[in-house]
Amino acid sequence: MDDAIGMDIAPKVSHFTRRQRNLLLLTAAASSSCGLAVELLLGTLASYLVGNQALAYGVSVGGFLAAMGLGAYLSRFVATQGSDRVVQHQLQTTFVWIELLIAPLSAVIPLALFALFVIDGPFWIALFLATIILGTLAGMELPVLTRLLEQDEGLKDALAGVLALDYVGALVGSLALPIILLPLVGMFPSAAIIGSIPAFMVVALAIAFPRLRHWGRYGLILGVSLLLLAPFMVPLGDRLENTLYKAPVITRIQSPYQRIVLTRRGGDVRLFLDGDLQFSSLDEYRYHEALVHPALSANAALRGRAEGRGQRAEGGAGVEGVQDRRDLNPKRRVLILGAGDGLALREVLKWQDVGRVVLIDLDRAVVDLARRHPFLINENANAYADSRVQVVQADAFVAVPALPDLFDVVIADFPDPDRDAIAKLYSQGFYQRVLSRLAPNGVMVTQASSPFFAPKAFACVAETLKSLGLQTYPYVVDVPSFGLWGFVLATRSPLQPQALTLAVPTQFLDEATLHNLFQLPKDIVLGNVEINRLSHPVIVRYQSDPRWDAYD
Repeated sequence: MDDAIGMDIAPKVSHFTRRQRNLLLLTAAASSSCGLAVELLLGTLASYLVGNQALAYGVSVGGFLAAMGLGAYLSRFVATQGSDRVVQHQLQTTFVWIELLIAPLSAVIPLALFALFVIDGPFWIALFLATIILGTLAGMELPVLTRLLEQDEGLKDALAGVLALDYVGALVGSLALPIILLPLVGMFPSAAIIGSIPAFMVVALAIAFPRLRHWGRYGLILGVSLLLLAPFMVPLGDRLENTLYKAPVITRIQSPYQRIVLTRRGGDVRLFLDGDLQFSSLDEYRYHEALVHPALSANAALRGRAEGRGQRAEGGAGVEGVQDRRDLNPKRRVLILGAGDGLALREVLKWQDVGRVVLIDLDRAVVDLARRHPFLINENANAYADSRVQVVQADAFVAVPALPDLFDVVIADFPDPDRDAIAKLYSQGFYQRVLSRLAPNGVMVTQASSPFFAPKAFACVAETLKSLGLQTYPYVVDVPSFGLWGFVLATRSPLQPQALTLAVPTQFLDEATLHNLFQLPKDIVLGNVEINRLSHPVIVRYQSDPRWDAYD
């Protein structure tokens, strides 16, 4: 009887109010959003610092997910004994502790990793440990929340609610970081803002759950502190970033796509994208003259040959021959892919018979910088002000086949193909798209990485173009900032490089030098490579040749 009476009067777990239940579900969404944002932030940081994007995201995202599994397993040892009310309180307290640990770690770890990289510390080991710590804590969040809701709703409903909000939160986090946070506030302030969210979640829980009220002040202090710290992380991060470059940084921009840094020492202006040098004003003319003028000269030769055939046909075919000749457009159209700094555009505009230039670049921030920054305007001769120029902000892979015109010359100046997202722009499938917009006597040229440091990548570009039935003409030029650099010129019709002429003012190229570009050194051997396909981007492997590391 006493036992029965005791059972009747024993305290029972009170049901959550709708407000409390909704708050717990919202907490699940916020936890997932912050977790994924931190993963992406660490991957972005690692990619910026070390350049190997695939490995960077593999370690940060893969390590994080694996650690979440460990955290989910460890959660089974939390709140295993006591009455339902005791277990509920232990679960709530555990969740609060997890959030209060995740908050400062999310804010500080990215900056700490940056500092470690600057002093040449064990960056990869630290990145792995950071993902394990954050992932383990994040992995404990959802099981703890599920167990809390299970007491009120049952396991099936609790899992459904938590997982549904978890996936929604993941979407929000994956979009908010690249679209809003990185472009607007930068990498390290973003980390502080992301870190403040778990702290403010503790404040919300303390208001909704009376037994957690005393934790609210800690969450509030931590959240406000991280938000106040965010602006101070900008100069601190800038000072660390400055040590990565050999010259003072005069402009830094975080676009949705990449980190853009402009440096200047004396007369040497340099542009870096994600830490990779794009040009030095001391010698960039060698690179851009070699990229542009062989293609435009080759196209002039092919057009001249076609016009000669038209004249001969006119003499023997009457009116029809006259019509063929009229179809030859006296003004040439040029398509530039990438090269948002405007330096290739500067060289193209030297040719007076160029009537229209379309430049496609994914990142408007690079183009805007080249249009407005006085140092870049000086370098590109204010090329964007020319009325012949049209700029299209788009992914070249998508935009090229949608263009309405045919082009006499296509110039591709993309970043090196060291990751899959870039490798598609060196693929057989992409080159097929370009050919659909290339005039019958048109010429395509592409930068093709270093024939010394990545000889198979250089050969792969040539082999991939050749697989489409094109005549290919690989050539090299020495650029002091880069060393020996490779390009591949491709045409539908055979070409005689030794017959090319040069009719524009240049600093580096003359006709003799132009002809010699196509004489490959003996130690550069083509062939013995696979074709780079969309389904099998082998060029990424070729680009990561160990010779790079030997000369770092």
